Amino acid sequence: MIVPHVRRQLRIPTAVTVASTVSAPLAIAVLWPRSRRRDLGLFAAQMWAFAVCHELPYDDPKRLRERLYVEYPIRIDRFIGRGQLPNARLQKWLHQGRYGNDLTGFAAWTHWFWFIQPYAAIFWIAVRNKEKFPESARQLAAVFDMGCAMYFLVPTAPPWWAAENGYIDPEIADEHVKRVMLEYGEKLWGPAWTRIFGTLGSNPWAAMPSLHFATAVMAAILLSDAGGKVEGALGWTYALSLGFALIYLGEHYVTDLLVGAGVVLLARKGEPIVRPVVELINGRLQRLEAIAAGG
Repeated sequence: MIVPHVRRQLRIPTAVTVASTVSAPLAIAVLWPRSRRRDLGLFAAQMWAFAVCHELPYDDPKRLRERLYVEYPIRIDRFIGRGQLPNARLQKWLHQGRYGNDLTGFAAWTHWFWFIQPYAAIFWIAVRNKEKFPESARQLAAVFDMGCAMYFLVPTAPPWWAAENGYIDPEIADEHVKRVMLEYGEKLWGPAWTRIFGTLGSNPWAAMPSLHFATAVMAAILLSDAGGKVEGALGWTYALSLGFALIYLGEHYVTDLLVGAGVVLLARKGEPIVRPVVELINGRLQRLEAIAAGG
């Protein structure tokens, strides 16, 4: 638990940090008695591990910059947008319009609510349909983990960063892409915004895939599976609204969202394939549980 917090000061290798972080959920699985509280704690530890690992590539920004991908999503999105980035189209059509400020507020709050939505969905499933909780938690965690692995393997810059650093030239294609959320956040939160935003933007090059969109879609699917028609409808409404917000705000390309949806599909279709491995690991963990309990 201490290693992730001191890794930069002590220059602890990434592999050691990952191993120590992953050990936390394993320790909970072995040492805590089986209960709903233990299951929620296990999922929370998994998400803490994701948060730490998601930041790790940016511990050495210079080294990460050397292998940063910037241009391929621009080319793909220009094809999708028939010659112009969808980010630029939305911002040109909507941000400068009559309801631009209201729309920006809606998009920003939709984006910020993501820090609650997937976890609220899992908590609801744990309370209302505990039989579905283990499978739901595994699938949502798998989306986070696969996305995190891609952040290591294919570090990709988001559209706002590409625009700020000259990769999107508005004089060439009339593509004005701004990080619209910054303007709204600074006006709303004032001096506190810098601290809030600094906490949320710990790795600016974790853009491919969009885990915001992927986990929101997975949460909507899981809510529908758990039998809540109203909850499922709310989940899908939120996921689609978030997809729009991410493009409009300049946070993600359409390509990021499409790959995020592909990660969800892989997690859903792949779970039956890896289930024997999961059951094998569970069996080993149960043996360790018995030993830890004195059995």
